[in-house]
Amino acid sequence: MSSFPEVRLRRFRRTGGLRGLVRETRLSLDQFVMPLFVAPEALPDEALPAMSRRTVDGTVREVEDLVRLGVRAVILFGIPEDKDEEATGAWEEDGIVQRALRALRPAFPDLVLMTDVCLCEYTSHGHCGVIVDGEVHNDRSLELLARTAVSHVEAGADVVAPSDMMDGRVHAASSRRRSSRTPPSTRPPSTARSARPPAPRRRSATGAVTRWTRRTCARRSASASSTWPRAPTRS
Repeated sequence: MSSFPEVRLRRFRRTGGLRGLVRETRLSLDQFVMPLFVAPEALPDEALPAMSRRTVDGTVREVEDLVRLGVRAVILFGIPEDKDEEATGAWEEDGIVQRALRALRPAFPDLVLMTDVCLCEYTSHGHCGVIVDGEVHNDRSLELLARTAVSHVEAGADVVAPSDMMDGRVHAASSRRRSSRTPPSTRPPSTARSARPPAPRRRSATGAVTRWTRRTCARRSASASSTWPRAPTRS
């Protein structure tokens, strides 16, 4: 039921100062990530300039302008020169994203470098996994996704962002990352909560009271049902 006319919230939106005072959501450049598409050859997009493909050198020049404007983070999407069934361009050491990371990391040490981790752009069939007998094989795809994520970390990524649909890919990437020789200082934080170990369960006073109440009510209910007169049954 509406509380109008007693409550009139428009008074808080009457001026810019009032709106700024009660605003709950605030946006700044610290919260935005600029997507960049890196490819062997540049391909401008006049309709959507932000979707243009840039070479590694072109990406470095674009990032220089972005940093000058105050952008604090970018995410790289790679378009390889060649594609195959194993998505080699996604995880090889000389991949397009890996080369871009090595060019950007020393030039912009404070910039947050994120990367998209998927195989669909690198496979000849366009799926984000390995095809076996006409189906995407989940577990075989995990190995390639994990190799891709670790290769990005070793090239200088701060954050890896898996966008595929394979079950267990965050755990696979995290496990391979922990077992790699990458120095801890260059290991990025995980982008998924599912990769974190479950926190120990804590028993609170409120929870204890709730459990005691439930047990007491259950006992009383059972006792009442056993002493309550039963309706006569028909023979």
